[in-house]
Amino acid sequence: MTQNAAPIRVLVVDDDAMVITGIRGILQAAEDIEVVGSASSGEEALEKVALHFPDVVLMDIRMPGIGGIEAIERLVNSVRPPKVVSLTSFDTDDYLFRALEAGAAGYLLKDIGPVALAEAIRKVHIGEPILSPRSMQQLISKVTTGQDQRLQREATELLADLTEKELEIAVLVAQGLSNQEIAEATFMSTATVKTHLNRINIKLDTSNRVHIAVIVERARMGNVGARIQGC
Repeated sequence: MTQNAAPIRVLVVDDDAMVITGIRGILQAAEDIEVVGSASSGEEALEKVALHFPDVVLMDIRMPGIGGIEAIERLVNSVRPPKVVSLTSFDTDDYLFRALEAGAAGYLLKDIGPVALAEAIRKVHIGEPILSPRSMQQLISKVTTGQDQRLQREATELLADLTEKELEIAVLVAQGLSNQEIAEATFMSTATVKTHLNRINIKLDTSNRVHIAVIVERARMGNVGARIQGC
């Protein structure tokens, strides 16, 4: 964090006090993140958001009263909406898709590591959607299951416009790698990876890495030849 940059304000919502205590402890080590409050229910979350105006809300899914899904929907449609990330123990398709449909900017499982949690908050804060690797695969599987040949052909044609390096990065995105991990795998700087990702988004007419991953997986299902399979 630069000297004049304000910390990312985070509200933690969970009906387990031990979970809240644990997350507070984890995030205390991040100088650019500040936990401004906590809530144990959806109702309390709505009140605390109106009181503290957090940038990011970590929201449990299953809670008494107003559950996490409804709370997410209300928050993202509020006057000053925070970015909301589902942080849950449940990796079922139902909860994942309901959370994303409600407007969640991310879906993470509670077994996420401390460093990864802090990094996820930073990414969501700047507008980059975040999914746990398992959630990413669930979403891709749901989207690609039962797809027709037209979608496969369209995905293949889109990827044909990418350079070899851009295709390599797109495939790594589909594998769930972060920008830092892609940089290490391709021997590039993270800044260079971001530049390639911007070009990929322009060429594929996508807005984030989830959309890139879906196109790659659709193409894998079709007759795309060795170009993508060899990456």
